[in-house]
Amino acid sequence: MSVVLILGSHVASSRVGGSAISFALTLSPFEIEPIHVPTTLFGRHPGLGAPGGGPVSDAHFSGMLEGIAASGLFAGIDGVMTNYFASAQQVAIAGQAIDAIKAANPQAIILVDPVMGDAPHGLYVSEAIARAIVSDLIPRADILTPNVWELGAMTGFEIGDEASMIGAARSLGKPVLVTSFCRDDQIGCLLVDGEQSVAVLKPHVDTVPKGTGDLLAAYFLGHVLNRVPLPQAMGQAVDGVAHVIAASVDWGTSDLPIIGAGRAGWRA
Repeated sequence: MSVVLILGSHVASSRVGGSAISFALTLSPFEIEPIHVPTTLFGRHPGLGAPGGGPVSDAHFSGMLEGIAASGLFAGIDGVMTNYFASAQQVAIAGQAIDAIKAANPQAIILVDPVMGDAPHGLYVSEAIARAIVSDLIPRADILTPNVWELGAMTGFEIGDEASMIGAARSLGKPVLVTSFCRDDQIGCLLVDGEQSVAVLKPHVDTVPKGTGDLLAAYFLGHVLNRVPLPQAMGQAVDGVAHVIAASVDWGTSDLPIIGAGRAGWRA
């Protein structure tokens, strides 16, 4: 059994963010126990309009982590996933928690999804949050899962082609799984790990529910915790997300059907 700490948004009616990750990990065949510490309490995805609810206060966010630590659970955490943050202080608190977890269990895998923005609109968090992610989380990460736009924002590289993307990823000095990677009429992921770069691509789907990056990161870390090599874990994660997207298209859902199709996604 593995235990994964998720630091990210709770969105009640949309299958996105930390709540979607928690659902996906719960359905894993690898007996993964998620612990979700929310950064927000939203009713729906903000991209749909006013989400309802609001951010979790820095004090409450810190206090929840203190409670988990006080129960002696940090030593049993096998993986940490960071997702959406509502303030720069939350990012700093997350960094401190990661340090404490690594001290208690040096083998814990830290996966940082640097949720900052996307093309064509750019940042959808504050500049202070984006700076905090770069300064406080990226150095602590064992694996990074940015989208193409975030990779450029994190590194300062101008991403114009696949070669510049690989160069930007290599500059970070750790495995980077680049999501929303496109080639011709296909979309998927590019894994850059040292001198190795591997792409997995699927046919482009015109209308895809939000949350695919969150689901992909969950599948990827789950397979990594099951000791699957990184390129194979990426392939299985991409296949899993493609399966859930196909189910969404077949069923006509506006959200990813993680509960209905997510379990089969692990075996896709």
